Amino acid sequence: MRDWLTKDIYWKGFSVFMAIGIWLTVNQFSQSGEPASGLLSRANTYTNVPVSAVSGMADVHGVQIEPQAVTVTVSGSPDVMAGFDSDRIHVLVNLTGIQSAREIPQRVEVAVPPDVTLLRVDPPDVKVTIPPEK
Repeated sequence: MRDWLTKDIYWKGFSVFMAIGIWLTVNQFSQSGEPASGLLSRANTYTNVPVSAVSGMADVHGVQIEPQAVTVTVSGSPDVMAGFDSDRIHVLVNLTGIQSAREIPQRVEVAVPPDVTLLRVDPPDVKVTIPPEK
């Protein structure tokens, strides 16, 4: 029994050391809120991304949105994020079915390319004012 414990003691110690290192690395990325592929992704934050209003029926020219711009955080592979800019992010507020309103909160919808992951939008809601039709 003693021979079983002491045989190849250096290899066993090295294996335990590597297992602890792997566990610490995986545990760090799982608690940080990053995607599991955190080692292979890069996050960028874009400020002042304009919010656009869309509606299926109504004219959206007189619509007021507060705030008019949001901050968007996205991630992707380093080669994709190196050439990525905020022009490829589309921030929308869907006003379909709303005729008139005063400062109603509306959820912001963000469209990004398929090779990019949306992480966060700040603020997630905006206040919309739609003047009544004349």
